[in-house]
Amino acid sequence: MTCITLFRFMIKNKIIGSQFLGVENVLSQFKSICGEDRVSVGQAVREQHGRDESMHRCCAPDAVVFPHCVEEVSALAKLCHLYNVPMIPFGTGTGLEGGVGALEGGVCFSLRNMDKILDLHMEDFDVTVEPGVTRKTLNTYLRDTGLWFPVDPGADASLCGMAATSASGTNAVRYGTMRENVLNLEVVLADGTIIHTAGKGRRPRKTAAGYNLTNLFVGSEGTLGIITKTTLRLYGIPEAMVSAVCTFPSVQTAVDSTVQILQAGVPIARIEFLDEVMMDACNRYSSLSYPVNPTLFLEFHGSEGSLEEQVKTTEAITQSNDGSNFQWAQDAETRNRLWAARHNAWYAAQALRPGCKAYSTDVCVPLSQLPQIIVETKEDLIKNNLTGPIAGHVGDGNFHCLMVVDPNDKDELHRLHAFTDRLARRALALDGTCTGEHGVGLGKRSLLQEELGCHTIHLMQSLKYTLDPKNLMNPGKVLLPFSRESRQG
Repeated sequence: MTCITLFRFMIKNKIIGSQFLGVENVLSQFKSICGEDRVSVGQAVREQHGRDESMHRCCAPDAVVFPHCVEEVSALAKLCHLYNVPMIPFGTGTGLEGGVGALEGGVCFSLRNMDKILDLHMEDFDVTVEPGVTRKTLNTYLRDTGLWFPVDPGADASLCGMAATSASGTNAVRYGTMRENVLNLEVVLADGTIIHTAGKGRRPRKTAAGYNLTNLFVGSEGTLGIITKTTLRLYGIPEAMVSAVCTFPSVQTAVDSTVQILQAGVPIARIEFLDEVMMDACNRYSSLSYPVNPTLFLEFHGSEGSLEEQVKTTEAITQSNDGSNFQWAQDAETRNRLWAARHNAWYAAQALRPGCKAYSTDVCVPLSQLPQIIVETKEDLIKNNLTGPIAGHVGDGNFHCLMVVDPNDKDELHRLHAFTDRLARRALALDGTCTGEHGVGLGKRSLLQEELGCHTIHLMQSLKYTLDPKNLMNPGKVLLPFSRESRQG
């Protein structure tokens, strides 16, 4: 059945003829590059690689290949380019915006076998990794070096996949997002060309040389090329950590505290917000007894002496904003207990409606606009009878509604989709963005046009066409689809 699908794809794209050697021959060429056991057309394997953690339906590729090295990726890409076969990169499948679906069929490049940690330079605070290396794997490897990689999106995602989606997470307020922590990328382009965005082997802490191609590919979601190596900035493991929790009478007072903490120059490592609905869910799920109020979860990194001053300053600021129940801890066991609610928020939200599916929204606004958008969003949830406790990286103005819906209830799904569109447009109206860290994928392509405007989108389309004139790299993602035939014409 897969061969027939691929055959029909080739007919549709007018590549039957002198270039066409037969479907079995094309698959045979894949196998000659990767090996017999690293090319799969089995339904279960294809479906596994046609979905991520989002609400988007599975779009299985026609075949899945498992390359071992960049040379194999390049050879496979050249073959796909010759026969106009779409290519979809796949890391760990933890994305949240449908970025791995094979909308037009084609070949999925599963990169899990490329799992080497390369070129660790401890004295320079950098390391190069292949796409099969995950965040937790790297930090385990680094444990005895005194270094760590702090960008933490929650899931144990592929580091190259995190670069492809410009991921961030709870530590971004102190350490930045993937954009600030990628020094260089090795990328295979649509025609199989291998490039290094900052020059082969180069890893300076800063550069003013030429166009910033590294950040062009960070966040490109596989639509411009396949990332096969990333060189990352590392940090020293903090001498000590302190965690704290504080409750507030309103969203406004919690956000006011956040702004004042940042204005005071406190180098806060994490500052997370949970609304009262989420706190109630966490109390039930984790058998906790926190007040059911808007709550901040904080973490401080530094020396023993500096932490005392950070905590003292932060406590004074929270008290001046009517904060209460300020608790802090330094030993790991107590810190983990204090943060249990935030760590388990996703599962606590799901537990509100057993058997239902969870979906996370993702908008980001300037800090001063955060109280308004959260209050309006909570009113919208209540009005439309939707379950969506709120958690957010409040230090960045980024928050998520953890929507819990019945996937079999068409009316509820319709209300969910309408709500997420309103939420994104509410963020845009407040000078924010439709996605802070999850990416555009499938669901936010129209919103991206509204956010950036037609001239900027046209420039993006021109860049895409320059790098991928046949529209083979993860087609249909980020930018609204354009006709392959019209582009070739």
